[in-house]
Amino acid sequence: MRMFAALALSLLPAATMAQPAEQQRDGVAAWRALREGRILPIKEIERRVVPTMKDAQYIGFDFEMPSAVYTLKFLRDGTVIWVDVDGRSGQVIGRTGR
Repeated sequence: MRMFAALALSLLPAATMAQPAEQQRDGVAAWRALREGRILPIKEIERRVVPTMKDAQYIGFDFEMPSAVYTLKFLRDGTVIWVDVDGRSGQVIGRTGR
């Protein structure tokens, strides 16, 4: 875990230099919230949600601060499905598509 954190921290300045200031602040806020245990890591969210999406291919996720909402993206039969998950509780709070 320490190695991952060190790698993530070393990449943070390079990754954030090209982003607008607001996105940089959101990224830092998300990192702090994760570190302080106020939000769940994406691996935990994926562990809970991905198995419930039968016959759908998991594409990836977005994370929104300050709402702390993960949006997981899936593809099923040519249709994109978005599943919104509360990053604090891990509960599904919305879904679009079928």
